Amino acid sequence: MADDLSGFSMLELFRLEAEGQVAVLSAGVLAIEELEKSPETIEAMMRAAHSLKGAARIVGIDPAVRVAHALEDVFVAAGKGSLRVRPEHADVLLAAIDFLGGIATADDAAAADSPWGGQAEAVVARLEAVATAGHAAGQETNTPAALPEHPRPSSLPEEEGGGPHPGPLPQDAAGAEKRQPGEAADRVVRVSAESLTRLVGLAGEALVETRQMRPFVNTLVHLRAAEVDLCDSLATLDDTLEAGEAGPPDRLARAVAAIRGRADAALAALTRHVEEFESFARRNEDLSNRLHHEVITSRMRPLADGIRGFPRLVRDLARGLGKQIRFEVVGDQTGVDRDILDKLEAPLSHLIRNAIDHGIEDPATRTAAGKVATGTIRLEARHRAGMLHLTLTDDGRGVDVEQLRTRAVGRGLVAAAVAGQLGELELLEFLFLPGFSTKAEVSEISGRGVGLDVVQSMVKGVGGSVRVATQPGVRTVFTLQLPITMSVIRALLVRIAGEPYAFPLTRIDHILPVPHGRIRTIEGRQYFDHDGTAIGLVQAGQILDLPAPPPADPMPVVVVSDRGQQFGMIVDAFLGERDLEVRPLDPRLGKVPDISSASLLENGDPVLIVDVEDLVRNIDNVLTGRRLSRVEFEQLAEEIRPRKRILVVDDSITVRELERQLLQSRGYAVDVAVDGMDGWNAVRGTPYDLVVTDVDMPRMDGIGLVSLIKADPVRREIPVVIVSYKDREEDRLRGLDAGANRYLTKSSFHDETFVDTIIDLIGEA
Repeated sequence: MADDLSGFSMLELFRLEAEGQVAVLSAGVLAIEELEKSPETIEAMMRAAHSLKGAARIVGIDPAVRVAHALEDVFVAAGKGSLRVRPEHADVLLAAIDFLGGIATADDAAAADSPWGGQAEAVVARLEAVATAGHAAGQETNTPAALPEHPRPSSLPEEEGGGPHPGPLPQDAAGAEKRQPGEAADRVVRVSAESLTRLVGLAGEALVETRQMRPFVNTLVHLRAAEVDLCDSLATLDDTLEAGEAGPPDRLARAVAAIRGRADAALAALTRHVEEFESFARRNEDLSNRLHHEVITSRMRPLADGIRGFPRLVRDLARGLGKQIRFEVVGDQTGVDRDILDKLEAPLSHLIRNAIDHGIEDPATRTAAGKVATGTIRLEARHRAGMLHLTLTDDGRGVDVEQLRTRAVGRGLVAAAVAGQLGELELLEFLFLPGFSTKAEVSEISGRGVGLDVVQSMVKGVGGSVRVATQPGVRTVFTLQLPITMSVIRALLVRIAGEPYAFPLTRIDHILPVPHGRIRTIEGRQYFDHDGTAIGLVQAGQILDLPAPPPADPMPVVVVSDRGQQFGMIVDAFLGERDLEVRPLDPRLGKVPDISSASLLENGDPVLIVDVEDLVRNIDNVLTGRRLSRVEFEQLAEEIRPRKRILVVDDSITVRELERQLLQSRGYAVDVAVDGMDGWNAVRGTPYDLVVTDVDMPRMDGIGLVSLIKADPVRREIPVVIVSYKDREEDRLRGLDAGANRYLTKSSFHDETFVDTIIDLIGEA
């Protein structure tokens, strides 16, 4: 019975997946029909068809696999521009999508004698006709006429024919198929009898403990009454003293003694009940912890429940490719949150298909390489440090890093010179980019560049991370680090601008103090070295649009990364680790930049949980847009004092760096710009004491920059020094006529002429 339930659960997940993906495909085809071609829509549909194909393969519904693959081919052709989708094409696509919706809800979809297989052949033929006919401009695709060899077009799902339907279609099943398995799964959670018994017992304990609050409340009421009586007595005594009616000393002493007696009694009662309340608080905290743990446990399902289809998947794909593969699972009883487990199926199946197609070699190749003929794919699950760790290892050929480097350059993702400097870990990050694939040919299994980016998106969607490591010729290892539950996360609390913020531990690379002396400034950006890697440094307050006070020394730095980009964020202080209950933000707020959710601390204070992926993207945008304030960082390693500020504008990085170092060595604060347009934007945003500029630069040359500065009534008084390789008299006159205060040649760097000129114009720093 347990096996039947598990199998049914996998089918339910497929049906739920199909329902969502069919909706995406239908909406996308209609959008394409209206807009003719939308790259974003086409890409979304290609992903939907690819995901649906993989899900259908897991549950063994081969007709759906073939139709989804043919749909994917059409969308690939449309994405490349070789196919223009016309209304008649859209009809065929929608009919194929209806077929997928119908077979997803059919009870006999996976049966060997099911008529769905014959219908799939006809649907695939129509889709192939669309894909091939679309290459000729203006050619009409008459799909029924193009398929004379198929005798059953009347039984296709989009037609109301006389042929028998293998199952209800989505539009026909709207009323009859109300027993949506996905809906039932959302409303019913399987909990073991033992867990339910413990939950009932804990709930009873909680009720008893809660009822004990009433005596405490009554006691507090009596203490308040006693306090009121005591205050009244003190007020009466005070009035008596002011009126001079105290009477004999013994009368006054008796009154004070009576008041002291009541105060002592109240204090004794308060002390007794405080001790009792402390005991109650400890019991209640322990009870709450046990109840919370049991509730979390009740949400857990063994990993085995979510991977029952994987052995069959490995067997079928391996046989289809002529390979021998053994699938091993270690820790299949490891508990996984049911919501996370439902989302894990797709990324794990992507990784397994990649391992089978890309990684494991055929028996002859393995034998020639000195390996056993049978390859091994190993999935291992364990809990470690409050996190769920999943490791998928194959003993195949590994990832060819040099091929990866070549493919990245060929795709224009990175310049050849830069690619030559990238290490293995940096190159492996390209595998997770959308549309990136190392495989030249396309198959039903892989090669389209759809897969690993989806894996990363799904894993990050639940607050996890994914890493890949490889040893050429030996193995490839994918490691997924996930929260044990989505309702509670382990996070690092930090203080930024006086407020607490939380970073999920799964998204933190390093936590370390950075002394001011370790900071290097290159091109106006700040870096520090850690384990041989230069990490960009920014202030968290500035990224989050919060006040950014001067950082301490050493600075508390949180290092985060995403898709190969790594940054260090300066925070005010580390507050320690916490288990936080995740609470979604009010949907009326929309997407809050850099924030994913919220929680409450022990004292009831709210804390925002950082969206690291969004944060890294924001940091990159700020740096790219040159909107990062550099004043704070210029003052990190030296005494804070006002200094004269100079802007250096030159398209040569060597010249910029030389001029910057010369001027900074004399105590000036220096900003840099890469061309005249960049320099003009900087001048408009920052008050400079002097500008140094080259002449020949892209976008705007130095003469144009000087002319703009001198024509601006607010900035015309800023001294400008032109430093150029051009030393002809006409070049000098041209610069001076534009308004430059001095014209120097770059040979002046070899003596004190350049610095002396600066001092002469604006004085010492």
